[in-house]
Amino acid sequence: MTITSATASTEILTDRLAALRGERDQVRAESLIVATGDAADRATNVEATIRLQLLDERIAAVEKEIEESRRRRHTDGVVSVGDVVTLDLGDGPEKYLIGSVETASAGVDVVTPSSPLGRAIVGTRVGDTVTYKPRGGVTLEAKVLGV
Repeated sequence: MTITSATASTEILTDRLAALRGERDQVRAESLIVATGDAADRATNVEATIRLQLLDERIAAVEKEIEESRRRRHTDGVVSVGDVVTLDLGDGPEKYLIGSVETASAGVDVVTPSSPLGRAIVGTRVGDTVTYKPRGGVTLEAKVLGV
């Protein structure tokens, strides 16, 4: 998926939130079986309850991320969470969204702020070149071409 603006991050998260809520509704409807039957029936209900809890946690995390993105201040030319950045990782310009795993699950090329590359570029300015270590013994460079 191609992204063109920083506001796309909030839109992607809002769409992701709607999808998670829909998935939760579906799991909840499937779990509303009567607590009778054999052990297999009851096990299905337990699995659904666990899935509901996990979905509730993901929904809460996305809601929090959307709220934080609305309060976040942005400085022009400085890489921030929610920005679409153009990076040169050695193979020419590539665009990435600085965002969460939830935005990545929407099919967007994402650099998470807690990844080695994300930690290296968040707070840098256009034109900066940074080094980062994606794994032990490997050091790479990235140049920030645009925000």
